[in-house]
Amino acid sequence: MTSVTARPSRPRRLPVLSRRGAFPLHASVLTALLAASSAPTPLYALYQAAWHFSAMTLTVVFSAYALALLLALLTAGTLSDHLGRRPVLAGALLAEAFAMAQFGTAQGVPALIAARILQGLATGVATSAAGAALLDFEDPERPGRATAANGITPVAGMALGVLAATALLQYAPAPTRTVYLLLLLLFTAQAVAVLLTPETARPHPGAWHSLRPTITIAPASRPAMALAAPGIVAAWALGGFYSSLGPALARLIAPHAARATGGLVFFTLTAAAGLAGYAARALPARTVSLAGTALLIPGSLLTLSGPQLHSLLALFIGTALAGAGFGTVTQGALRLLLPPAAPGERAGTLAAYYVLSYLAMSVPAVLAGLLTNLYGLQTAVSLYVATVILLTLTGLIRAVRRPRTA
Repeated sequence: MTSVTARPSRPRRLPVLSRRGAFPLHASVLTALLAASSAPTPLYALYQAAWHFSAMTLTVVFSAYALALLLALLTAGTLSDHLGRRPVLAGALLAEAFAMAQFGTAQGVPALIAARILQGLATGVATSAAGAALLDFEDPERPGRATAANGITPVAGMALGVLAATALLQYAPAPTRTVYLLLLLLFTAQAVAVLLTPETARPHPGAWHSLRPTITIAPASRPAMALAAPGIVAAWALGGFYSSLGPALARLIAPHAARATGGLVFFTLTAAAGLAGYAARALPARTVSLAGTALLIPGSLLTLSGPQLHSLLALFIGTALAGAGFGTVTQGALRLLLPPAAPGERAGTLAAYYVLSYLAMSVPAVLAGLLTNLYGLQTAVSLYVATVILLTLTGLIRAVRRPRTA
């Protein structure tokens, strides 16, 4: 009787996406994350009508997301450098999917704030990991593609999110549930796909130590951050205003306009930002950053004139100009910041950029909500625009006086 010795079976490995396929996957992750962040914007009017809360409460709901995202960036912005891109990003995407489930079942303001906080935490962890992965997967024969994607995909995602939510608000039954169900399915699928990509980070000790709140900017990127900071703050402060109070401003100008009009204000901002960022991707980074900063001034002034003229056209033209400034400021700033950073410094530098951006997006928005409650929306808009213009002029003057470095 002959015995046959079976060969030990090798563990089957999951199929792995190629590096070429991993790049668009991570770009789609950034797009989806920012789409989810803007999806509630056109739905806020429904929430306000159902739950009867003020403009101040609305900006608190909005800023809960941004402040939670800031906390995640400050503590976990470099976590993927230590644990690896795949596990950190996949875990964050599953948390994002759970946040979508919370949105879809929210029955009041506390539940909405809780969902926004979880979304902010998950987005903060995921954006730094996905953004760093884009740089890791960049084709050496196409330099600059990853930096351009880091600048364009977030604003493109915000535009897609608010457009999809606005369309569902207009045509779909139960829009406050449908949009979040679709996003839940998308994030779950992306989490699985991320696990099939090659790991690009080299896991190493220090993960717990890295969770201490800190801001890490690559030394070579610090001069660029100092140069671009006023424009970044002004652009993202405008983004926070349009995202939280843009629909209310549209209702102030045209109370009887279609309910989708409010969502289209923020869509105009983000669509213009995405198009401008894409168009400017091949121009010198410093020129792009300065031109974008300058565009914020006429955009802000036209937005301010909308209520005075009772003109939605003025509002939308101003929003488009502000959006073009937003997109080019973002594009130029990232192209100044990221190329000088070493591979091990990328996640931290990108996280520092987002910390500044979302701090500028959230704190002024809360103050605008408070001013709206105290003095009315028109006064709040005037003070907001004045602050943005002051920041813009500061950035332009500093740039003119500073020797050219980029």
